[in-house]
Amino acid sequence: MSATTSTPTSPTSSARAMAWSRRAASAREFWREFRHYKAGMIGLGILAVIIILAILAPVLAPTRMLDLTQLLQSPRYAPPSWAHPFGTDDQGRELWVRMLWGSRVSLVVGFAATAMSMIIGTIIGIAAGHFTGWVGGLLMRIVDFFLVLPSLILAIVLSSVLERGVMTIVIAIGLTSWAGTARVVRSQTLSIESRDYVERARVLGGGHWHIIFKHLLPAVMPLVLANTTLTVGSAIIAESTLSFLGLGDPSKQSWGTILKNSMDLSAATSGYWWYVLIPGLAILLVVLAFTLVGRAVETIVNPTLRSR
Repeated sequence: MSATTSTPTSPTSSARAMAWSRRAASAREFWREFRHYKAGMIGLGILAVIIILAILAPVLAPTRMLDLTQLLQSPRYAPPSWAHPFGTDDQGRELWVRMLWGSRVSLVVGFAATAMSMIIGTIIGIAAGHFTGWVGGLLMRIVDFFLVLPSLILAIVLSSVLERGVMTIVIAIGLTSWAGTARVVRSQTLSIESRDYVERARVLGGGHWHIIFKHLLPAVMPLVLANTTLTVGSAIIAESTLSFLGLGDPSKQSWGTILKNSMDLSAATSGYWWYVLIPGLAILLVVLAFTLVGRAVETIVNPTLRSR
């Protein structure tokens, strides 16, 4: 009869399992609180529908529906009807097809530019709050410089200098919209630096990397998450503005490009109202949805707002 032996669990793996357990519990608690905000749930539902439609665009609207050689018999400037739900454009293309494909570009640019902005802003904000002396002062002067400069003007300059394309718009928006996040993260970092557990870690010999990654970064991430949901809407508006100004990729469908096409054809004054109204309402709806979700997240992660 052999005795069953069990492998002892190492302290490191046990601590890691406990950390993941706490994170999972925090995520469940966050979702329970988020469900109580009706506006946030409405915004989340709208975003879920739009994202699903954008993912299914190749299935719902194959690229052949945008091929001008196959649309020779399609009516131009057809108003919305059962046959043409969103109407057609000046080349006979169904506007709902262009809107569906345009949502992919607008959402990709919004998420990618926001991710770049959040990464840059978080890194510089934590560094400016953690490091004292000339390093922190220099970083704050850089942040102040980008805060003073109009981000849209700088994005237009970058888009004009670099090669036109979706990646160029992502870089232009991401490199010009991080300063606000950096200032917010720095303020939160300064508050966390004064707490007892950070002082204790410093006294026990914790280095800069240990304090940043073990204490500062986890503490500022909820604030960064709330700021991210609010920034995506601004990034989508910036992408639409750049495309509307003719700085986007003309070979890609986006909501800003559709608005530019309608402006070039004077659709608003020629009676083709659907050509202007539908993409404008789509941009408004997506930005509103991100704002509703962002406000709900901000209320949950900010105890001051939650208590009101």
